[in-house]
Amino acid sequence: MKGVSDTGTRRGRPRAFDRTAALTAATRLFWERGYEATSIGDLTEAMGIRPGSLYAAFGDKKSLFQEAVYHYGRSPVGAFMSVALEEEPTAYGAFGRILREAAVIYPDPSHPAGCLTISAATNVTPQDAEIEAFLRNLRNENLATFEARLRGAQRTGELPPTADPGSLAAYFAAVIQGMSQRARDGATAAELTGTAELALDAWPTPRR
Repeated sequence: MKGVSDTGTRRGRPRAFDRTAALTAATRLFWERGYEATSIGDLTEAMGIRPGSLYAAFGDKKSLFQEAVYHYGRSPVGAFMSVALEEEPTAYGAFGRILREAAVIYPDPSHPAGCLTISAATNVTPQDAEIEAFLRNLRNENLATFEARLRGAQRTGELPPTADPGSLAAYFAAVIQGMSQRARDGATAAELTGTAELALDAWPTPRR
């Protein structure tokens, strides 16, 4: 007897699925639970696929997580900081927008609280240290972007010569990371907006 005809189901052929929808589901699960607490079984259930399809389409769990992080970074809730830095003509306007939007986005009940890149690698095991390093490097890249924008503002006179762009960038990064954690702890948009406004009071004069 010959093999199954072309009109039948070939043994080993993966079931077709919407890759983008599956990736979005994985991203949400990692965002909600973190890397360590999310199992392959959890992922395949959320994504609606079999383990073989997951490995064939995304590689292993670490590769899927990294792709999920980049997917998050391209979404409106993950890209708002880079968009503000690109669109706002002044550094003060950019950081004000970042902080105020974070105050609204991080506690939004339509998605998991906080920021995926800030919270997803907490309590990782030693064998998954590369995931912790991966996210740390992304956060440090954001910090470097903050500092570059602030140094540019100093060159144009928006920040006074006495300002320290490196310290100011680190301060805003720390505030944003704290806002993410407060959102995961149940902070409201009103509370986080108050935090954002207090943080902006640290902006060195003169302002434009």
